[in-house]
Amino acid sequence: MRAMVISSPGGPEVLEEREVEDLPAPGEGEVLLEVAAAGVNRTDTVQRQGGYALPSSASPYPGVECSGTILALGANVPPRWAVGDQVCALLTGGGYAERVVVPAGQLLPVPEGVSLTDAAGLAEVACTVWSTVFMTSHLSPGESFLIHGGSSGIGTFAIQIAKHLGIKVFVTAGSEAKLAACKGLGADVCINYKTEDFVQRIKEETDGKGVDVILDNMGGSYLQRNLDSLAVDGRLFIIGFMGGTVTEVNLQPMLARRLTIQVAGLRGRNLANKARIISEVEKNVWPAIVSGKVKPVIYKTLPLSDAVEAHKLMESSSHIGKILLIPVHDW
Repeated sequence: MRAMVISSPGGPEVLEEREVEDLPAPGEGEVLLEVAAAGVNRTDTVQRQGGYALPSSASPYPGVECSGTILALGANVPPRWAVGDQVCALLTGGGYAERVVVPAGQLLPVPEGVSLTDAAGLAEVACTVWSTVFMTSHLSPGESFLIHGGSSGIGTFAIQIAKHLGIKVFVTAGSEAKLAACKGLGADVCINYKTEDFVQRIKEETDGKGVDVILDNMGGSYLQRNLDSLAVDGRLFIIGFMGGTVTEVNLQPMLARRLTIQVAGLRGRNLANKARIISEVEKNVWPAIVSGKVKPVIYKTLPLSDAVEAHKLMESSSHIGKILLIPVHDW
């Protein structure tokens, strides 16, 4: 089969499409998918750079989400799944390929009204947002929510699901075009972090109280400002470190306002934990997608062979929403 291989740690140019060994038959509780499309995520670029050790069960090929059609079933796969079903999947890796093996607990049906291609951009964002700010930080209707990077794949999804659930949404982004896109998706307060102090703006918009939950992809460089932006009993959830992992911070606001800092990834979780997240997403998020209240925001689709360009685009941060890669099957 064809797959995108990381020839050595480095820049986008180290991605090479190659003919690789076919995958083994799916094992117990697994399915084999023909990949229709794969989502491009920041974690793919970190993997390409050699930025972290892969989980032991991970494919060496990048790609942590995809959509596709079930080609084969392993033993003891739940009877809801059958050969020919169209699904989207949360992966430990391997999405940048013609085929991938997936634990059945990490499959979701393609939502009615969403194309098979566009469904490739749903699993990672839905599972990330739901498992962090809802399952862990317990963001609730009537609360307020700040999303850093509001125009990203995660940001565009988080805006929509939060508004659907009756939450006031604040976003930061770095251009007027990105802010306009966020506004169009329902964001209530849009802040250009390049020209405005987001802490001051949040204080102004909340009569000095701050927001209840923050979803942050920056880490160190935003930590103090995030703490300063939270309301009493506020929760900060960090899912990325684009602004570094080391900083100096005044912890006094945490004590004074009973603040909580939470940090977690998705890829390294065990099968049972991922299956629980998938189940919660299907129960709580999928109906909103089927009803049209939440839609995948797709910026660009490219052939798998153009993964180098896709990674350059991701790292430029000029996109709004998701970037997808489509393998060209030769049978």
